[in-house]
Amino acid sequence: MTRKRTPASPFPTARRAPKLKPPAAAKDKRTSAKRSTTAQKLGAQVHSLRVAAGKSAAALAEAAGISRSMLSRIERGLASPSIEALERLSVGLDVPMSRFFVDQADRTDCSYVPAGAGVIIERVGAVSGYSYRLLGHLLSGNLFVEPYLVTLQPEAKPYISFQHPGLKFIHMVSGRVKYRYGSRTMELKPGDSLLFDATALHGTELIREPTVSYLSIVFSLRE
Repeated sequence: MTRKRTPASPFPTARRAPKLKPPAAAKDKRTSAKRSTTAQKLGAQVHSLRVAAGKSAAALAEAAGISRSMLSRIERGLASPSIEALERLSVGLDVPMSRFFVDQADRTDCSYVPAGAGVIIERVGAVSGYSYRLLGHLLSGNLFVEPYLVTLQPEAKPYISFQHPGLKFIHMVSGRVKYRYGSRTMELKPGDSLLFDATALHGTELIREPTVSYLSIVFSLRE
């Protein structure tokens, strides 16, 4: 007896879908971005100038119109600011844009003189008896600074004909004098200070009370 064949169902029996392995995690081919040397130097300058100006990161970021996080990235050398952002940063720090690109290692200088040390320079002629102790000397930059501790010895005489380029700052340490600057005279005592253009005639007109000593700092541009 022939067995009847059952017709095939038009709907195939559902089969379990084979388990697919999850795709292998794609390897992160991104390598940590290397910081640009130029960006690092620029960022270090921005940070140094901000600290020197006594500004907080928030205040500078607001003045420059950038976010605080962006300023942080700039200072750490992780981001390069646009020219417009640099201009706003320079305004916020009150410095020219060129200051951001100065190599600080090439321009800084430091002079340390312990108490009682320094080069002694004795004046002769009309200003004999004026002892000058040089308290520091810098070799870098365009500004020439001469800081002296000036002491008038007992034989020193008044002298009002000092005259030279630059600015002079005087701070009285001991003694009392009548000091002339151009047509003006001032009574100076310990703690008093003067700042003036040294191209005008100036100097001690009268020694009121010895021993006279004062700090004298001359600022002028290197030629």
